[in-house]
Amino acid sequence: MRTLIKNALIVNEGHAFKGHVLIENETIKEVIPAGSQADPEAGTVINAEGLTLMPGMIDDQVHFREPGLTHKGDLYTEARAAVAGGITSYMEMPNTVPNTLTQELLQQKYDRAAEVSLANYSFFMGGGNDNMAEVLKTDLSQVCGLKIFMGSSTGNMLVDNKDTLEAIFREFGGIIALHCEYEPMVKANNALFLEKYGDTLTAAQHPLIRSAEACYASSSQAVDLAEKHGTRIHILHISTEKETSLFRNDIPLAEKKITAEACLHHLWFSDADYLHKGNFIKWNPAVKTAEDREGIWKALLDGRIDVVATDHAPHTFEEKSAPYISAPSGGPLVQHSLNGYLEFVKQGRWTLEQLVEKFAHNPARLFRIQKRGFIRPGYFADLVLADTNAAYAVNKENILYKCGWSPFEGVTFHNTITHTFVNGHLAYEKGVFHEEKKGERLRFDR
Repeated sequence: MRTLIKNALIVNEGHAFKGHVLIENETIKEVIPAGSQADPEAGTVINAEGLTLMPGMIDDQVHFREPGLTHKGDLYTEARAAVAGGITSYMEMPNTVPNTLTQELLQQKYDRAAEVSLANYSFFMGGGNDNMAEVLKTDLSQVCGLKIFMGSSTGNMLVDNKDTLEAIFREFGGIIALHCEYEPMVKANNALFLEKYGDTLTAAQHPLIRSAEACYASSSQAVDLAEKHGTRIHILHISTEKETSLFRNDIPLAEKKITAEACLHHLWFSDADYLHKGNFIKWNPAVKTAEDREGIWKALLDGRIDVVATDHAPHTFEEKSAPYISAPSGGPLVQHSLNGYLEFVKQGRWTLEQLVEKFAHNPARLFRIQKRGFIRPGYFADLVLADTNAAYAVNKENILYKCGWSPFEGVTFHNTITHTFVNGHLAYEKGVFHEEKKGERLRFDR
């Protein structure tokens, strides 16, 4: 089966140019410059005049909540929302119920995704205080990495045993993805604020409880351990300017052993937004000051931060509407992340080429994903088309998350995702899903 995408603005590997892409079965057959003959011989032709063609986005941090928390989201609903948002591959986290702390539970996730996930998938193995034997069984060619919580968040997966941390950093040979908040400091702050405010605590205090100092203390500890043992670490969802000083931009990504990620909410919101959004922008680590946001932007653009992601983590509207003390942290983002990142292009914060670098190319490079993340002949045809001049207003009627809400409700983006291809299959087309084919398991060159 052949599909020809004609007359698109193709954004790939630092360039934007007019041209055509020929898909044959699951892969890209040819990338054809504008002005050259582009006859598919047979099959479907999509005239993409006025549209922007990019590699499918690769989200290295999502929480799709299956198993055990499927009232919030599941592998079917959230992968479907991701595809509508231009994300063709995701890496999902282990803080489900039960926590993914054994190879058997990890395989169960892969088996389930093969049945229902419209997007391509990988799952992190979970690290705990006492599952080292299971961790070391992880097949690094088949699994994206190991997730360690060096600060507690949704689910009880905190690794706070110093000997265990040393052993993991010393012995695990793959990528360790890290949630970094220094737990003793967070607990002490929480006790102080509870004593001062009691039940009147609000989300406005969240970035003071889960403070910049707590983030830096944990991230710097992780960097120290990595440098001591030569470990390959990837620190997730950087939320402070101070943390950005821990990372380098003077060596190629392929040679880095310490990398970092930024997420949409830390690049979009600031602590001023708690006044109107409250718990609906309550994340761990917290959205912090406008100065922190600008510091993260600076590090993203100068290469100290290597990738962008979502940290998609849905909870129900009712759960998020509870008082601050009991409302969970996290929010849904996969459907609207590319919209948000494209909006930054419209605002002049960065370019299309930089967006594609950070949300498609670099995740593929960083995790060494086989034949994805680029528009190249022989690579899987994971592609997204966007109309960067068509307005799209987020409202209850067009939200696809199982939880039914978005922190971007009421926002009008000046771009729209029109088509998403997953392994050459047109999975999403102008609001319509084609679900007869599912995504595939990601493989890694390790």
